[in-house]
Amino acid sequence: MTGTAPGEDRLILSGIRVIDAATWIAGPTAATVMADFGADVIKVEPPAGDGYRRLNDTPGFPVADTDYAWQLDNRSKRGITMDLGQDRDQQRLHALVASADVFVTNHPLPVRRKFRLTYDDLSALNPRLIYASLTAKGEVGPEADGSGFDLTTYWARSGLMHLVRPDMAGPPATSVAGQGDHPTGISLFAAVMLALYERTMTGRGREVHTSLIANGLWSNAVLTTASLAGAEMKNKRPRHDPWTAMVNYYETRDGRWFIMSALDPDRDFRRLTEVIEQPGLLTDPRFATVEARSENAVALTAVFDVAFRQRDWAEWQVRLGETRLAVGPVLTPDESAADPQARAVGAIRDTDEGALLPHLIDTPIWVSGQNKVAPRRAPTPDEHGDAIREALDAGRSPWVG
Repeated sequence: MTGTAPGEDRLILSGIRVIDAATWIAGPTAATVMADFGADVIKVEPPAGDGYRRLNDTPGFPVADTDYAWQLDNRSKRGITMDLGQDRDQQRLHALVASADVFVTNHPLPVRRKFRLTYDDLSALNPRLIYASLTAKGEVGPEADGSGFDLTTYWARSGLMHLVRPDMAGPPATSVAGQGDHPTGISLFAAVMLALYERTMTGRGREVHTSLIANGLWSNAVLTTASLAGAEMKNKRPRHDPWTAMVNYYETRDGRWFIMSALDPDRDFRRLTEVIEQPGLLTDPRFATVEARSENAVALTAVFDVAFRQRDWAEWQVRLGETRLAVGPVLTPDESAADPQARAVGAIRDTDEGALLPHLIDTPIWVSGQNKVAPRRAPTPDEHGDAIREALDAGRSPWVG
């Protein structure tokens, strides 16, 4: 780390030098957050390129002229390709490591051992290095050497795939692209920041790590902990036959769906009877108590179904908002991208003038009074390779920060 403590006119991670030697999403996400806050990030890819570059060509994915996934998760980085099976490129990588602050990798553990990319290998070259390790299933145990994606590990191994489906009679639900990878990358970023903070006091680096399996379990921690406590698992029930009508999906007159999560049973029920203009429900013996409403959840759901189909979502949004009931419209990705609240909070931000997309989803971390980099175009394969190799071969610093 170089420079003085950042002020409001300085990017908070200016001077931090990061090697992103990871592939696909989770590991690179951690490096992307660092780039957003001003770190100089060099993306190291194999000669054939990161497989993530070809996600757009996968059947079923949205088709666009721009490699949107690559731009999202590798923005504001410089790029070089290296063949680590060649001694010269391995020497170059080691020279790059010697002057780096952070090394991010998700290569399987056997690959790291084969190409001398373990923490022991690289910390011997640079004791101040923060080694950020992302694995599918952890660093130890019978499956440590295996590989996995967020779908197969974060989603399937955590219980989420089993639980998140319309009802237990249907097939397990699949996740969407990056659903487990992106939050896992934020965990890895947090671990890197802890290690950088410790280094300011000790002067030494450290290995930090996280895994898809651990983050999947953390995402499903409430129900997994219930299992650890010996609780009896309750299966999801169909929408028309829920455990409670107060936490359920409803459709409005114009065909819009929204979800209601009314967790204060008495207060929220009173407010709901007011907003749907049916105060008689309060004295209806089927719904007069929490226990009665649970026993008659099917009947109450049917009452709500009829009521909510009387008006369009725009009107319900105002009425429900005035009562402070927790509801959320079920948006399509197109609608989410145009959501004015998401724009207002900065979750969707403008990119740099040279970027290929005018807007990108921002990384979900902000620091008051600190700037973030306007996302720049992600590198093409080996775009900065010649300049970086020339500097390394001449013994000069390849870093710009």
